[in-house]
Amino acid sequence: MPLHRIPATLMRGGTSKGVFIRADALPADITLRDRLLSRLIGSPDPYGRQIDGLGTGISSTSKVALISTSRQPGCDVDYLFGHIAVDSGEIDWSGSCGNLSAAVAPFALLEGLVTGPHDGVATVRIWQANTGKVIVAEVAMRDGLPCQEGVFGMDGVAFAGAPQQLVFLDPAGGASGALFPTGRRIDKLSWSAQCEIDATLIDAGNPLVILRAADLGLTGLEQPQDVNTDASLLARLESLRAQAAVAMGLAATPAQASRERPSNPKLCWIAPQAGFTAADGRVFEASQLDLLARIVSMGKLHHGFTGTGTIALAAAAALPGTLVSALLGQPLIARPLFFGHPSGVNQIVTELDGERVVASRLTRSARVLMHGEAWVPLAD
Repeated sequence: MPLHRIPATLMRGGTSKGVFIRADALPADITLRDRLLSRLIGSPDPYGRQIDGLGTGISSTSKVALISTSRQPGCDVDYLFGHIAVDSGEIDWSGSCGNLSAAVAPFALLEGLVTGPHDGVATVRIWQANTGKVIVAEVAMRDGLPCQEGVFGMDGVAFAGAPQQLVFLDPAGGASGALFPTGRRIDKLSWSAQCEIDATLIDAGNPLVILRAADLGLTGLEQPQDVNTDASLLARLESLRAQAAVAMGLAATPAQASRERPSNPKLCWIAPQAGFTAADGRVFEASQLDLLARIVSMGKLHHGFTGTGTIALAAAAALPGTLVSALLGQPLIARPLFFGHPSGVNQIVTELDGERVVASRLTRSARVLMHGEAWVPLAD
């Protein structure tokens, strides 16, 4: 069987890991390209572990990023994100990864796709090709290289790193064309044959389905092990997610949404602020938070909270008439949103012009884990 040797870099970006590859290092044939990428990660894998690949069997690490010199005016590089289903190997190209966005600029600088100062700050304008949006990354440089070590800590990441400012410009409507694709700020979804529940369906960063924890019989304090062993609950959550995809105009049927868009929209639930113990044992007081939130990614409860989900949740918090601003008592404006998740707390700033989301600001860190060749056995 032919052995494909592909220059690749394994990188952590935020709370995600992914394989970064220059787009020009891959075959032009899209079908072959996608088969190569799935096999590289270790999917399809009926055992769900990706032992024979670079993935680790969880949503946060079953990811690829294709980077190239940008053809878009005013941008430096293009970033195409692929989320690979662990079991089937299907790649969902429909949305972005906000956490991995933090690794795009360092990769581009190291690959020479863009140049930065020997010492100082490199500003890299990234075209997010999945959503057609611009991300501006500010990366500290030292001795001609992007800084990767520092004192900035992220909940959900064991080691500190160098802080990187990410500004997601005009993040609304990348998938559906509108911030609220249905034209409403609260919709109804069927939880069962006899029960409908409220949902805010919002598209900012990526499409997101927002539900109240109480309506699901949940508390907002769930840890992954509480949810990911409950097949019945996961199936009902996927039913809600697929219904929402149809309502948002992202799929024609729920079956198509589950089959072709397993990554987007994502689904989360929210609950009032409460004290909790994070996965690493730290204790947070209710006064440190605005609310609690949990998010499902690729059919499993996330160990933290996705970057683009953070953008969408904060946008909903800043605008009247949503489930989030209703839970808060009023829209959250002029200060960051702080919310608790299984690994700790996320913080984000949302900038508005009236009711238009101008920008979302996140601080993340990124690091090169390995650089070399990925060896992929795959017949052409």
